[in-house]
Amino acid sequence: MPLPKEPTKLASTLTNIPAIPAPKAKRASKKTAAILTEPTAGAPSKPPLTLASSNPVVARDTQVPTPTGKNAGTKAASAKQSAADKVNRSRRQVSQSGPKIYVLDTNVLMHDPTSLFRFEEHDVFLPLITLEELDNHKKGMSEVARHARQVSRSLDALMENVDAIEKGVPLNRLGNADALGRLLVQTTELSAELPKTLPVGKADNQILGVVYALAKQHPGKEVALVSKDINMRIKARALGLLAEDYFNDQVLEDRDLLYSGHLELPADFWEKNSKGIESWQQGGSTYYRISGPAVKDMMVNQFVHCDTGLPLIAQVIEISGRTAVLKTLRDFSHNKNSIWGITARNREQNFALNLLMNPECDFVTLLGQAGTGKTLLALAAGLSQVLESKQYSEIIVTRATVPVGEDIGFLPGTEEEKMAPWMGAFEDNLEVLNKPDPSAGDWGRSATTDLIRTKIKVKSMNFMRGRTFINKFLIIDEAQNLSPKQMKTLITRAGPGTKVICLGNLAQIDTPYLTEGSSGLTYVVDRFKGWPHAGHITLQRGERSRLADFASDNL
Repeated sequence: MPLPKEPTKLASTLTNIPAIPAPKAKRASKKTAAILTEPTAGAPSKPPLTLASSNPVVARDTQVPTPTGKNAGTKAASAKQSAADKVNRSRRQVSQSGPKIYVLDTNVLMHDPTSLFRFEEHDVFLPLITLEELDNHKKGMSEVARHARQVSRSLDALMENVDAIEKGVPLNRLGNADALGRLLVQTTELSAELPKTLPVGKADNQILGVVYALAKQHPGKEVALVSKDINMRIKARALGLLAEDYFNDQVLEDRDLLYSGHLELPADFWEKNSKGIESWQQGGSTYYRISGPAVKDMMVNQFVHCDTGLPLIAQVIEISGRTAVLKTLRDFSHNKNSIWGITARNREQNFALNLLMNPECDFVTLLGQAGTGKTLLALAAGLSQVLESKQYSEIIVTRATVPVGEDIGFLPGTEEEKMAPWMGAFEDNLEVLNKPDPSAGDWGRSATTDLIRTKIKVKSMNFMRGRTFINKFLIIDEAQNLSPKQMKTLITRAGPGTKVICLGNLAQIDTPYLTEGSSGLTYVVDRFKGWPHAGHITLQRGERSRLADFASDNL
């Protein structure tokens, strides 16, 4: 097992990583789920693990171990916390190698326009060809063009009234207190002898030449290329140059450490906590006030369940110190509690419906593989609260229009007509929810369909900026294809009385340069956990069909 990796939210550059043989999984303890700091017996003597600095670029040679077993969620949280503690301790150590020089590829700046200020005490170098490429991409209304213009404005503000640019410009001139390094811009020609097989006129090869020349000019410093282009990093390493991916936008490197929204209580939970538990009835629900070691792993709006002894399925509604208040759930698996004719088929779906039907929960995220029922549950809850309880005025549906295959090109018609091909999943689920009633006849079925469609509006994300949705039930589908910035733009459209639902599958990311760790969906799940008015559930079991389940597991 390779050395566990520090969480990328507090990312650092790892160097001198020794090969550490791992103990067997069966004998793993809480310490092995956390960060291993010493080699096991029999390991060859090598330098210890050191953190050269705290910066957003992370070595890719390390991984976080995947917790397994009954208490996987608890062990995963323990591993994440231990890793964070280790990084915080290591940040206080002084780097022996001193500040480094990071040469930024153009795609890093266009991916994150604030990346200039993310390298803390290290220097950032921009080749002239990078500035040329920024200029080529600045035109248009796309996200890339907006980022290119934002970078140009930042560079202009940094270099204003600077006499000696060749000596470097302090990156904290604009108030970025964490940026302690300098901005270095290529002011002279840097010649390097690259293999003749690499075309000289290609921008990527010119940047590699700059990295090569800088490494020769500064033998006492580490010079590294930072790029989102995998092939460029491979070429750099083939030439003996340091190359890293840009990881500042990564929330998590290992998806198994992502907050799942539910926690399995230990088998001896009732034995250890039975004496200190208070319980009472209120509003048809049973409340428990518990205290003890189990509370430290709980979060507000997290679901807890215990399958041994006295079964318990509840939701954490309050945490105060070492005391938590649990509330039993409404059982949506029973026909009497069905939502628009839909009942929960498994425990996670029951958790999801409790969040979707909770008026105090303003933001809900549902993750899960294909066929777990994310869209169906969200639509059923939306129709019930719009047409039956009248809690919301209408349902607004939007999604990221990222094609799986080739783009089909221009689509004629209005906004809703253009979005229609992207909304096939909602049409399929509406057919399931709008089951024909034989006694109603054709006219009754047609009237019901028309009524439902008047309450569902399909909107494009391209026209969301500046809008405010009041008393709406907003569903964002395929949210895994959104960047954190796009996700922030959409969620901040919510006005008074609006509920936002984000649906997605992290295994189906189609947007270039987005990964499971940097997706906007991962970002909001991590940032909203523990907020009293937000909830999250990762759906586990597929309920579409046995064929779909087998395909998801084996293809």
